Amino acid sequence: MALPQRLTYTIDDIYALPDGQRAELIDGQMYMMAPPNARHQDIIFSLSRKIADYIDANKGSCKIYLAPYAVFLNADDKNYVEPDISVICDKNKLEDKGCNGAPDWIVEVISPSTQRMDYSIKLFKYRTAGVREYWIVNPITKTIQIYSFEGEEDSRQFSFDDEIPVHIFDGLAITISDLL
Repeated sequence: MALPQRLTYTIDDIYALPDGQRAELIDGQMYMMAPPNARHQDIIFSLSRKIADYIDANKGSCKIYLAPYAVFLNADDKNYVEPDISVICDKNKLEDKGCNGAPDWIVEVISPSTQRMDYSIKLFKYRTAGVREYWIVNPITKTIQIYSFEGEEDSRQFSFDDEIPVHIFDGLAITISDLL
């Protein structure tokens, strides 16, 4: 839920929040974040472990970060997000405070309160910032919406029982139901 409109919020406002309070900032609008539930955490942990195992087995250099991890999508002070999973293959984007620029792959696990953000606002922001692949995992409907933004753009929906190919990694396919 967005806070009442103030002229514009900045990253300084994010860092001024009380300890434990999480929010994201998109185009100067602050969106407060509720703590994730157990199912949400199970999905994030299992997916990140599968991705990390693939990267390790292939001696890859990509890094995986789980929320809360700061991603500064644009070179400004009005955009700050904390994707559930960020896969970053360009180590030049990494600093102690977070990722400067678009991760290669972002996974968001939705809840009823984040659906609008994940399916519209973040979809647009991630695509225009240069994210190569974006997954929206919906534990309620047990579906995954996949967006591939490189080359010929593609968008497809899968179920938790489907084998889902990862566009940015050759040979990696994930079946969510096998992980849970």
